[in-house]
Amino acid sequence: QVLLVESGGGLVQAGGSLRLSCAASGRSFSTYAMGWFRQAPGKEREFVAAISWRGDSTYYADSVKGRFTLSRDNAKNTVYLQMNSLKPEDTAVYYCAGGPAHRLVVFTKPTQYERWGQGTQVTVSS
Repeated sequence: QVLLVESGGGLVQAGGSLRLSCAASGRSFSTYAMGWFRQAPGKEREFVAAISWRGDSTYYADSVKGRFTLSRDNAKNTVYLQMNSLKPEDTAVYYCAGGPAHRLVVFTKPTQYERWGQGTQVTVSS
């Protein structure tokens, strides 16, 4: 099994940056497509970004495109979400997710992922 643990959340002013990390345990990580979702209070969980298991395909929600960058280091079993130019509307609990996939596949729906982290809070003040 693959276990996922997020870190890097916190409080930041609008316009600032944060880098979230998702550390995975388990031998299957290198063949897992990975993604990030977020959920704000009173709202449904929404897709943020996804990356294929080799890192050669990425996909972003329109709301974060150009501001967030998703990458992975399979040697370290870790994915990174670099978040720049943060806005108050980016405030949410951010969840890392993973699931087995073919090489270039990325997943954008929560139901496509098998494993989830516990979430990390990101708060952007105005």
